[in-house]
Amino acid sequence: MKNIVKSIAITAAVLGFANSTFAQASATASVSANIVTPITIVKTIDMHFGNLAVSATVAGTAIMAPGSTRSTGGAGGVSLPANTGTVSAATFTVSGEPTYTYSITLPSVATITDASSHSMTVNTFTSNPSSTGVLSGGGAQTLTVGATLNVAAGQASGTYSNSTGVPVTVNYN
Repeated sequence: MKNIVKSIAITAAVLGFANSTFAQASATASVSANIVTPITIVKTIDMHFGNLAVSATVAGTAIMAPGSTRSTGGAGGVSLPANTGTVSAATFTVSGEPTYTYSITLPSVATITDASSHSMTVNTFTSNPSSTGVLSGGGAQTLTVGATLNVAAGQASGTYSNSTGVPVTVNYN
């Protein structure tokens, strides 16, 4: 009897282990990746507000539209002389994966100075396209950027610039 109980216990144990090995199953999956062309941005033209005339007593603004047209704002302290000088919005070429969309991040403020450390603030940056661009079927798009130049009353004459530039950033959406 003792041998019969032992035999049943051994058989049950063997069958229990056998069932657990049949309870497992496995499968395989393939792995893939698609590397896209990195997005790049290259400046082709710097922003130039051109020649500006300023009031001795009233501050004002010069506004550069992304289409390279100028206007004035503020209290009238800035005027646009007939001799315009060089006038252009900043222009960039954005390149990457054809038909992909990308977001545009513009600077919030910049300072330009002359050789004597006089300064003016540039802000209210705008762009065309405005916040999202779409690369063409060839994988490129032109991005133009304008801004507002804040001119003080009696601003010192001279050539003002920004040696560090202003960052424009693009990222795939």
